Amino acid sequence: MEFLLDGIMAVLGPGGWKMIAMYIVGIALIVLAVKKEYEPSLLLPLGFGAILVNLPYSGVIDQLVQNKVEAAGIIQWLFEVGIEASEAMPILLFIGIGAMIDFGPLLSQPVLFLFGAAAQFGIFAAILIACLMGFDLKDAASIGIIGAADGPTSILVSQVLGSNYMGPIAVAAYSYMALVPIIQPFAIKLVTTKKERCIHMQYNPGDVSRGMRIAFPIAVTIIVGFISPQSVALVGFLMFGNLLRECGVLHSLSQAAQNELANIITLLLGITISFSMRAEQFVNPATLMIMALGLVAFVFDTIGGVLFAKVVNVFLKMAGKPPVNPMIGGCGISAFPMSSRVVQKMAAEAEPGNIILMQAAGTNVSGQVASVIAGGLVISIVTQYL
Repeated sequence: MEFLLDGIMAVLGPGGWKMIAMYIVGIALIVLAVKKEYEPSLLLPLGFGAILVNLPYSGVIDQLVQNKVEAAGIIQWLFEVGIEASEAMPILLFIGIGAMIDFGPLLSQPVLFLFGAAAQFGIFAAILIACLMGFDLKDAASIGIIGAADGPTSILVSQVLGSNYMGPIAVAAYSYMALVPIIQPFAIKLVTTKKERCIHMQYNPGDVSRGMRIAFPIAVTIIVGFISPQSVALVGFLMFGNLLRECGVLHSLSQAAQNELANIITLLLGITISFSMRAEQFVNPATLMIMALGLVAFVFDTIGGVLFAKVVNVFLKMAGKPPVNPMIGGCGISAFPMSSRVVQKMAAEAEPGNIILMQAAGTNVSGQVASVIAGGLVISIVTQYL
């Protein structure tokens, strides 16, 4: 009975309101996952985990014997082994992600990679703003990576750089990924006209041979390894997953990576990250600033990609060539395939029958690679500076 009363008194005590606030946050994430179907495989474990880790004297954090800590609880152990010690979970997830991606649209139009690169502008804009707001460089860099619209990359960067805000960063990254259908149309319409959104694009894919599909992940891994060694773990595992898909002789392993591996790691990653959502760490003014900066990064990424496409159109006009629909530039974020679907929907709304899905998908997968490389570059730059 004493132990039971200790738990109740902890919630009713001076800091108990923070625990209650986290219960509300956890329930809100579960509602978004179940009712709105916003990234349910991520937000539901994250929301439920936020409740678990904020229960007083919870065994998921510390195993207590006579009020003495005897061993780490299951969520703490998963965090220490799977993320803190090795970053294994987010890296392994990239095998499954790579196995899901078809780089065909990008390989048939390699120029689309430029749009993916341009759409990383928001990352560096958010880092600069965060530094001006008083965050130290490692925290500012970790916050900026929210703009990559890639949860595993955000988690890995914040862990490698030793950020104090992994929990809020993970929540912001996954939440904004889930809100792509709401955020991106708003950002795109800010910098485009209806006439621009109506631009038609002819899809004339080049021949993408099996040899090219197999060579692509190998070449990307080697090139990135020389340019940005800190990206190799992320890019290498992403490309390894893609190689499983494209080699044509490991179908069962490719399917396992896309389904069993990706599902298991996603499940564990969501509930493990909740270790960083303990009330004493999460409930503070910095969390609200991080959520705001994450939104800035996300919006600026989209706008940066669209504006780059509009600049390209200036040169295409001078060369007498047809313009590109600038909305495909907004697909350069890493939220694949959601972003390309949103842009296609906007094109169809602007003019029924307008199909730019394949160009959007090509830009979207290029953004997946570009965001991972950007994460590695940020790690390299910050670690050398510090």
